[in-house]
Amino acid sequence: MARTKRTPVQREPSSEYTSKLDRTPNGHEAVQHPAQTNGKVDAPPAKSAPSLKTEAGIVTLVIDVAGIYASFLTWAYLQEKLTTTSYGTAGERFKFPVFLLTIQSIFAALAGKLFQHFTTPRGKPVPPMIPSRAILGPLLLVAFTNALAAPFGYAALAHIDYITFILAKSCKLLPVMFLHITLFRKRYPLYKYLVVAAVTAGVAVFTLHTGKKKASTHSGQTAWGLLLLSINLLFDGLTNSTQDYIFSTFQPYTGPQMMAANNLLGSLITGSYLVLSPWLVSTPLGQWFNMSISGSGGELASALEFLGKYPAVWRDVLGFALCGCVGQVFIFHTLSTFSSVLLVTVTVTRKMFTMMLSVVAFGHRLSGMQWLGVGLVFGGIGVEAGIARREKLAKEAAKKAKAAKVQ
Repeated sequence: MARTKRTPVQREPSSEYTSKLDRTPNGHEAVQHPAQTNGKVDAPPAKSAPSLKTEAGIVTLVIDVAGIYASFLTWAYLQEKLTTTSYGTAGERFKFPVFLLTIQSIFAALAGKLFQHFTTPRGKPVPPMIPSRAILGPLLLVAFTNALAAPFGYAALAHIDYITFILAKSCKLLPVMFLHITLFRKRYPLYKYLVVAAVTAGVAVFTLHTGKKKASTHSGQTAWGLLLLSINLLFDGLTNSTQDYIFSTFQPYTGPQMMAANNLLGSLITGSYLVLSPWLVSTPLGQWFNMSISGSGGELASALEFLGKYPAVWRDVLGFALCGCVGQVFIFHTLSTFSSVLLVTVTVTRKMFTMMLSVVAFGHRLSGMQWLGVGLVFGGIGVEAGIARREKLAKEAAKKAKAAKVQ
């Protein structure tokens, strides 16, 4: 990832199943405008020949894909390990999701800033993370919804197993479609509704036919866990929809800028919560959300006390944060060097490999009906990804034909 001259990172619409970490700027041409820097576009930019991505070598492709797989599979392994392992004779568990999210956000903000520096063309200043006041509000909303989503997701893991969690998290299309239909009055083609039906049916079949495991690591309150996970997915959908709005409204705002700004603001929000958590625990709000589960002294003090008692856990915490930020860098580098068509395939297969890794590493046992549920989920995702791939290739072919006519 040497400092080389290249066009700004662009986003081409592809699959709704890319995760928050897989997001990139919207599919409009990011044209440098001398009178405007990441503000709203008040006048149409001057026409120019479309810039097509330069074909990169197979070595770069292998490094990027291997980096995504290695970082996010390790990230998922450490996530399940941290949330399911019992420590000491008392069987204490790591119950500090906001602390974990804050560490990862700090790592990712620093990595995003470095990535932004190395991808800025030579001779040009590095664009600021927050270039205008107008963009600050939407960025804060992204950081806030992202910060709210994580605790609900980790809370859900106390009541459902990790494979159910992975399958449900694969249903990115459901909350995104719900928000776009209700808030933006958007309509989707029939196949997307069928995909959502297949994925929802798959998760339902999987959940209703619990397989055997070596040992139970969750409460078994599946309905409550799925409710918490639904709230997590709703916040995910709001985060992704707001990111789409930012990339389409504020141009040329790039992926590295979003990565750095979102994680910086997120770390400030979650860090503020950690500092205030000793006071919040004793308030009616803290009692309503059962914040005392992390300790009466607040989550920060309780997390540091836990890590002081079990220092080996620091390795998993820091490894989790490092893998998360490195994975984001590989994703944005893949998008800026190749295209989102490749990332769709990598994202879908990564989720499948994550589930298989969980089965092998943590001794999950799935029944036949649960495997049917898995097939429905990834079958639906695969169909949606395949259709999105064909649409994307058709758009790229049209763009190349248009560029040839201009030349």
